[in-house]
Amino acid sequence: MWRILCKFAELFVSFMWKIYHPSIPECINKVAKAPAMQRLQDVGMHCGCEYTSFPMFVGLKKYSRYDHSVGCALIVWHFTEDVRQTIAALLHDIATPTFAHVIDFLNGDHIKQESTERGTMDIIRQDGEIMTALEELGLRLEDVADYHQYPVADNDSPKLSADRLEYTMSNLIHYHIADEASVKAWYGDLVVGKNEEGADELMFQHFDAAEGFALAALHTSYIYIANEDRFAMQTLAELLKRHISRGVLSKEDLYQTENQAITLLNKDAEAKRDWEQYQTMQHIYPNSCHPEAKVIRSKKRYINPYLQGEGRVALLSSTFTQQLSQFLHQPLDAPLWGE
Repeated sequence: MWRILCKFAELFVSFMWKIYHPSIPECINKVAKAPAMQRLQDVGMHCGCEYTSFPMFVGLKKYSRYDHSVGCALIVWHFTEDVRQTIAALLHDIATPTFAHVIDFLNGDHIKQESTERGTMDIIRQDGEIMTALEELGLRLEDVADYHQYPVADNDSPKLSADRLEYTMSNLIHYHIADEASVKAWYGDLVVGKNEEGADELMFQHFDAAEGFALAALHTSYIYIANEDRFAMQTLAELLKRHISRGVLSKEDLYQTENQAITLLNKDAEAKRDWEQYQTMQHIYPNSCHPEAKVIRSKKRYINPYLQGEGRVALLSSTFTQQLSQFLHQPLDAPLWGE
């Protein structure tokens, strides 16, 4: 059964990558095989929620930071064929810890969710295979350690970038929000153009594509702030915090793989009990890993794409404007359970 599940995961990843670009260029292959990149194959994009039994997360296909990183790189390559930007996109999540943004909750940075971005340059520098590959590609560490310098790879929310585009399109498929044909059509409508600030940005050529993608993407935005999502991430953060304080695992262990972290939890009877409780969790209720946090706030992610020559979709579509306003006014300060 496990081999069958892995095969389905491979087919999904292959499908998404082939949407972004028909083949993987050698510059990506050179860097992606390095140990620090390979670690990301066991760091999930669903931030630990996929280990719970909440109905909305049960049955999610495997989707790793490695899948996402290669996807981002393929998008950048497809639109720029620039090696520097492509490798910067590939390496942008290399410092992501196990359970990803759960560690932002652990660090008290769950509103901005930026604490897990630190350390990128050091991790790249310490991986000899990456440094050798960069030298062979004629790249410097400074060229690839900060993808924020390349607006096609990354830009300020709610603009559209390769990073934002990749996880949105993948999750549209994962959560059955859009079908493969729609995702392909939206991707095929994109170009790189100048936005209202004169900066490069991925943008749509046709209104229907821009509006359709924006509305679909807004559905994923609701998933990221769902009560179950916030509760699961905060609960796992408290679980990890508790057992780090007990010496079951260390913060350094969070920069290995998820399987290694789970193995350490399962070696301790008390931690194993908490982990098993987390895995069986399917309702929101107070528990031993959630001593105080009845109100759990989170970052609101959304995309307001640009239509080439026209402007932002929120200025052009009353339907999207209305639905975006409802999302932005969605309260996140209500208690998740009563007394």
